[in-house]
Amino acid sequence: MATAVEPAISVQPPGTGLEPAGIRELLGRWIDPDRILVRPIERIAFASDASFYRLIPQAVVQPKTTEEIKHLFRFSHEHGIPLTFRAGGTSLSGQAITDGILVDVGRYWRGCRVEQNGAAVRVQPGLIGQHANDALRLYSKKIGPDPASIASCRMGGILANNSSGMCCGVVQNAYHTLQSLTLVLPSGTQIDTADPDADITLRKLEPELCATLLRLKAEIETNPVLTARIRQKYRTKNTTGYSINAFLDFDRPIDIFSHLVIGSEGTLAFIAEGVLNTVPDFPLKSTALLLFPDLYAACSSIGALAQAGAAALELMDRASLRSVEDQSGVSATLKTLPADAAGVLVEFQAANATQQREFEAVAAATVARLPLLHPAEFTNDPVEQAKLWKIRKGMIPSVGAVRPSGTTAIIEDVTLPVDRLADAAIDLSALFAKHGYDGAIIFGHAKDGNLHFVLTQGFNTQSEIDRYRRFMDDVVELVVGKYDGALKAEHGTGRNMAPFVETEWGADAYRIMRELKAIADPYNLLNPGVIVNPDPLAHISNLKQLPVVESEVDKCIECGFCEHNCPSRDITLTPRQRIVVRREMQRLKHSHATPSEYAALDRDFPYMALDTCATDGLCASDCPVSIDTGALTKRFRALRHSHLAHSVATTIARHFGLAEFFARLGLRAGHMLDGIFGRGSTAKVTSFANRLTQRWNNQPFMQWIDPMPSPRRGSLPINFLQDTDALYFPTCISRIFGALPDEHDEKTNMQALLDLAGRAHLKLSIPSDIPGHCCGVPFSSKGFQSAHTASVNHTIESFYRWSDSGRLPVVIDTSPCTYGMKTCRPQLTPENQQKFDKLRIFDAVEYAHNEILPRLPITRKLASVALHPVCSGTKLGITPKLVTLAKACSEEVVIPHDAGCCAFAGDRGFLHPELTASATHAEAAELSSQHHDGYFSSSRTCEIGMTRATGHTYRSFLHLLDFASQPEDPAQRN
Repeated sequence: MATAVEPAISVQPPGTGLEPAGIRELLGRWIDPDRILVRPIERIAFASDASFYRLIPQAVVQPKTTEEIKHLFRFSHEHGIPLTFRAGGTSLSGQAITDGILVDVGRYWRGCRVEQNGAAVRVQPGLIGQHANDALRLYSKKIGPDPASIASCRMGGILANNSSGMCCGVVQNAYHTLQSLTLVLPSGTQIDTADPDADITLRKLEPELCATLLRLKAEIETNPVLTARIRQKYRTKNTTGYSINAFLDFDRPIDIFSHLVIGSEGTLAFIAEGVLNTVPDFPLKSTALLLFPDLYAACSSIGALAQAGAAALELMDRASLRSVEDQSGVSATLKTLPADAAGVLVEFQAANATQQREFEAVAAATVARLPLLHPAEFTNDPVEQAKLWKIRKGMIPSVGAVRPSGTTAIIEDVTLPVDRLADAAIDLSALFAKHGYDGAIIFGHAKDGNLHFVLTQGFNTQSEIDRYRRFMDDVVELVVGKYDGALKAEHGTGRNMAPFVETEWGADAYRIMRELKAIADPYNLLNPGVIVNPDPLAHISNLKQLPVVESEVDKCIECGFCEHNCPSRDITLTPRQRIVVRREMQRLKHSHATPSEYAALDRDFPYMALDTCATDGLCASDCPVSIDTGALTKRFRALRHSHLAHSVATTIARHFGLAEFFARLGLRAGHMLDGIFGRGSTAKVTSFANRLTQRWNNQPFMQWIDPMPSPRRGSLPINFLQDTDALYFPTCISRIFGALPDEHDEKTNMQALLDLAGRAHLKLSIPSDIPGHCCGVPFSSKGFQSAHTASVNHTIESFYRWSDSGRLPVVIDTSPCTYGMKTCRPQLTPENQQKFDKLRIFDAVEYAHNEILPRLPITRKLASVALHPVCSGTKLGITPKLVTLAKACSEEVVIPHDAGCCAFAGDRGFLHPELTASATHAEAAELSSQHHDGYFSSSRTCEIGMTRATGHTYRSFLHLLDFASQPEDPAQRN
């Protein structure tokens, strides 16, 4: 047996012999230099994760293969530079930051494959957790871990942090559902644990590692006190330290090590791939919010409800309920609760109706014995259930939204004995009062004794830091000293609890963890400072300060939930990164930094943060505090424009008919040039002009990129009728653009909608003076606020006049324009706001779904169609109606799993085609392996972008309806 040696763990400082440019040059021998990011703006963008810590990496590398990973390990060892792997950066405990080399695996490692008929799923670390569940939905299965951040966090973090969640408890987490891993060790050894010879291979390639694992296993098994402690601590949620229960659960080194890697927070090896056993996704649920007179009573009910079979038991104290009581959709009952009240969100899940009835009977008998403030009301309605879960999920953002500027929202989680949960919750509340955290809230997965608490904390002064240190000392004493609980239940040890691992586990267990780290990573270069850290003040080091920035984004808590929706995420910056960079610029302004540091960020900020922002607003849909980063982009775009530019834009808005004329003229001239000098001639001319304007004033020029639509031909189909059913507003896009080159049917969207209405015996009117009207979105997106204001006021005035003072509904045929008009009220004059309030504005998707389809004779169907839901349609909530329309006209409707904003954004696709190419890459790749008979959307510019990306001609959904409803007699067809 090998001799036990106490390893000398120390936190390695980053290598000092290389500058970022030198790192890029040396690594560039093995990795494409374009995937080695060293510019200041790129390194700052990755300096933060969702925690309250911050470290600026020397370089950010985006590898594609395990061979490149091995080169990174070798480089790290040769130069003494730490490596940290990062997937989604949603870590709450600082596991995904470094001042060494940050290895971003969220970009290229997104593979997913369902195996064994849904019994297992193979995932790569960059895959979003929800995407794995989406792939499993067909099989009525899901992955076991169900963290609240599953729509944003990635599988690498789920595995590396041994994530759990609301329902998975301690039996369906990543550790217990693991089937196999493909690992790369710091030594360069790569092994697939599913290989039948994996254990033999590991023993051969890593003899010292295997010998140490077996020695540590023997030490634990011959120490009955330690063995009992390990067994006891893993009966409840616990992610403090390493998963040393693996030493007791498994015998072979390969199995021991692979399960130690789960929950190791990227400190032992790189997870290149994982295979998880899946769990049932029960379709039937019964949900209720139980309201108790006080927190003690609520906690005391947990045991009985768990015994009754509840799948989820979410505790909420009065402060947490108060934080969401003003949100839309929340029951007014919450406002009437007494000061000490508390709630428990309980949910039972069943595989079939019989089981559901059994659960409901047991639940009814159980809650009848509880001291409730109001009778329990269980619901099976998914809509009502969603409202109840919204209460629970809205608590973190509610605290983040009201935090004072300059502070951050800290989210911690602890595990306490369920039978002592009531006393512990009261004690924790007392700590908040003792340390002055008046707005702190308590909630959590009470079934497992897992309490989360959220508080706001500033780190801008030493007194604030000292207050937090004293508070954490008391938390440790309470959780460990008084209740023998776990300091980390499911968020991982990270930097915040690393100094207290030995306090919780004791000297023997901590020594084993140190030896494990030392044998797997002898140079302590793999995510140093996380889990094993000798610095007793590590939890108050490298703290993130949040300087006050613009009001549009100041409430950002840097959680990263927005990133998966962002169309620029794979080319420049995400919304979170835009804000992180902006905060750094503010820091530099008010620090002793050299002017060159600020200048470097200021130089790259316009393109990285502003020009390539699609301003689609989808970032707000998943943001806990509803931040639309596009609003900040518009503000900065406005500041970049001269007074003359604003004046010109306003003049164009007031004479928009001329703009339409010249746009059609430009399209006609471009096609003529291609016709005379050959296809591609216009593209060369505009490309040359773009280079000139970029050099002259750093502004792009509209680029001609095939396919380009022809200008609309003929006159507008003006048909203002006296007995009309609705007013039809063809947008300027419909009035300017004609057919794409591959559209053999040149029927316009306008004519298609008029024909559809005619077949449905509905009359639509187009006013004769409609040219020159615009929704204002082209001006708003560019930051021309006065032009936007002039445009929407003019159009709303006309809507009111055309619609007979709001009597007639207004139908708009392009979804982004519909959204622009529906949300323009703040820009209207008081008089026009009154007019706006009387209008009924509908997108063509809504009108076709509600009014046309029920009256429309469907005579034929396509076999299969693909849809591209546009972001404005998503925000309007009309995508389900678009799907219904498509299903009425086809046998199969497919929305690609990777469908998202195409980033055409009105004119971004003409100004920055590289943005749309990046945004549509994944969706186009998915469609490349499929065949459909038609491709449809609800925005002409988005259709151009998707046609460009996929090579398939996208058209308005109106043409699908037009095709499907054509009379059976060809002679009668339009």
